[in-house]
Parts: sequence; structure tokens; C-alpha cells
Amino acid sequence: MKKKSTSRSAFFNLRVLIGLFIILAGVFLALAGFGTFSALAQAHQKNKIITDSKDPLVPNGFDCSKIHELGIDRQENLRAGAIMMACGGAQGGSASHGGIAQAIQKLPLPRGIKKLLLPLAYCATVFDLATGTETFPNVTQSETYSLANPTNPNEILVAYNDSRGRNFNPINISGASVSEDGGTTFTRLTKANGQSPFDDTFGDPVALYNQPTGTWFTVWLDGACGGQGLGGYKSTTPAEPE
Repeated sequence: MKKKSTSRSAFFNLRVLIGLFIILAGVFLALAGFGTFSALAQAHQKNKIITDSKDPLVPNGFDCSKIHELGIDRQENLRAGAIMMACGGAQGGSASHGGIAQAIQKLPLPRGIKKLLLPLAYCATVFDLATGTETFPNVTQSETYSLANPTNPNEILVAYNDSRGRNFNPINISGASVSEDGGTTFTRLTKANGQSPFDDTFGDPVALYNQPTGTWFTVWLDGACGGQGLGGYKSTTPAEPE
């Protein structure tokens, strides 16, 4: 009886092993197939030519296979990010729905009260750089570059990416704000057309101050300088860039 029981047990175990082998083989093939399809999808995206772009940051006719050659995968500006997403090399972000700051922003309170409460959430002073009107969805500012006049600390310039002019012609996604009271208040530089003074630029700010000449400089990615070169603006008065 023991011999028969052992035989049945061995037979049962063999069946279990075969079943497990079949299941594992199926999982392996499924994963391999997924990897193959994923690789094919990536190869398709890499060889893709953009032909139906509705985004002013992504030019029609762009060859996605040129991303690495052009250094776009090593850039952090808005235009490079949009191209990477259009070519399938990156995913777009999503808005955060948590945190004390977001909760404060959603409260039905006057803007002035919210500005008083926000420092409690960020543990720091909050400065309103984006003064003036905002039109959704072009309400994003990022990548600030700040400096003060060493001989007059009350004079502060903050340059940043600003999506306000994303759909403007020529495109203008560069912005700057100036304070003349040491940062207590800021004014966003705005021309009569509602845009910043930095026409045909794609952000990625650099700001400089030359003390001997008393001159301020901003440098941006510029569409008028070889497709996406560097263009500069200067002024002895930061509120009025030339």
C-alpha cells in the first residue's frame, strides 16, 4: 500500500510540475512578446516623422531619429520636452492633487488671504511673480533664475519660463519680473500686446548683471538664432529691456 501511495504522490507531483512549467512558459512568452512589441513601438517612434503637430513647440517635418544627434534628449527646456513627448521618448506630467498648498489654493478665500497662508505650507516667503492676467491653460511658470543688483539690493530681476505666450505668434515662452523694493513686490514685464519683451524665445533663462557698466542681461533659447540658438537682451533698467 505504501508503494502504491508513493507512486500516486509522484504522479501527482509530476502533473503539478508540468502544469507549473506550462504556466511559467506562457508567462515568459507573454513577457517576451510584450518586450518585442515594446521594442517595435519604440523603433517606430524613433523613426517617426512629425506630420500632424498642433503644438507650436513641435515643428512639422521633425525627424524623431535626430533627437540624440541634436541633443534634444539632454535639454530641459519646454520645446525639447514637447518634442520628446511627441516622439514617444517621454511622458507628460500631471497636476498634483495633494498637499497643503494645493488645499489652500482651493479654499474660497480672497487672494490676499491665500498669500498670507501659503508661507505656512511652504515654510518660506511666497512671492507673486506672475502679476497681471492669466488665461488657462497657459498659466505655467518654471525654472526661475534670480539675481539682485550688488550696489542696489532693492533692485531684483527674476527670469523664468512662462507659458503665457505659448500660442502667440511669434511664440514667446520667456518671462521676467522685476522688484524695486527688495522683493516685497514684483511686476511681470509685459508689453502692450500682453506678452513679455522676449519675442520668438523658448525660455531656459540665464540672467547676468555687469557692475562696471550697470547693465542687466538675459539670455534665452532664441528662434531667430539658427533655429534654436541663444539670443540676449540687455538694459540699464531691468524694467525696460532692450
